[in-house]
Amino acid sequence: MPHCSWSGGTFTLSKDRTVPLNVLKMNFSSCSITAHESFPLVQLCIYIPVLLLGILLNTLALWVFCCKLGKWTETRVYMVNLAVADCLLLFTLPFKTLSHFHQLKVGRWCLALEGGYFTNRLMSIGIITVVAADRYLAIKYPLKAKVLRSPLKAAFTSGLLWIAIICVISLIKKLEDREQDELCFEKSSVKPSVITLCGIIVGFFIPLIIVCYCSIQVIAELMRKKNENCHKEKLVRKAVYIVSANMAVFIICFLPLYLGHLLRFIMDSTSFDCSAIQSINNFVHLASVLANTNCCLDAVCYYFVNKEFKEASPKLAKSKSEATEEAEIQLPCITH
Repeated sequence: MPHCSWSGGTFTLSKDRTVPLNVLKMNFSSCSITAHESFPLVQLCIYIPVLLLGILLNTLALWVFCCKLGKWTETRVYMVNLAVADCLLLFTLPFKTLSHFHQLKVGRWCLALEGGYFTNRLMSIGIITVVAADRYLAIKYPLKAKVLRSPLKAAFTSGLLWIAIICVISLIKKLEDREQDELCFEKSSVKPSVITLCGIIVGFFIPLIIVCYCSIQVIAELMRKKNENCHKEKLVRKAVYIVSANMAVFIICFLPLYLGHLLRFIMDSTSFDCSAIQSINNFVHLASVLANTNCCLDAVCYYFVNKEFKEASPKLAKSKSEATEEAEIQLPCITH
């Protein structure tokens, strides 16, 4: 067995074999990471039904929200923005798949495509976070919610979120070092990116904490109401199931992807061997496919469970205080 030790700028592998550190660095820098050769085919098989079903359901959802409903509510404003973000994300999926098939090089078209793709993903996560906070405020503090919540404020919040995310993504694309990356949607180099790390933390892990905290608090409040009023037990139970399912699907669909990104950053920073980095890179690509299927799940959720929430939440709110009798508290269905 060769012995490995460090001394004076060289790695000693055995008594008569030494490798200079600069040679090891050269070998590591030559490590080029690419997606598995079967990945474009996997994308094609999954994204075709996702694209067809997602466009159909989200377009129908937009038509219902914008044309068939009467009064605009906070929930309706957020749902429209979520459906728009999902539709725009679906629009980028064919180009993303083609970029892998044709090995699209990094350039202006690639950067624009990546920018649109990540903007709409972060917008979806942002809307989920805002809705979770809005839901928590409406159930936990109904008196304050009456003042702080309105369709106009929801529209302002959504617009501000769109502007902030577009500006941040544009700035990241300008600051990002893509000189060593050859292909679009692919981090070929093993150089750690601090910008990517900040994006992972701010773009997902902070929203994850907010979504989980708000959802758990809402579930606890609903369970307390169920114990106080047994006549509303069925409605409360449905509401609890929906909030729990929303949080669970959000975690299942997005956590693997961003844990993979985080692990890739750690591996790049600690100089793991190429095979290990290649393995985690393949995992990230597969996890991204799972995350993108949520464009369909959102629309399915609109039709199957939103009705129960509309029925349950106003009745639940009435038991809080007289003030909440006038406030329409809707707990929207979010499945990211």
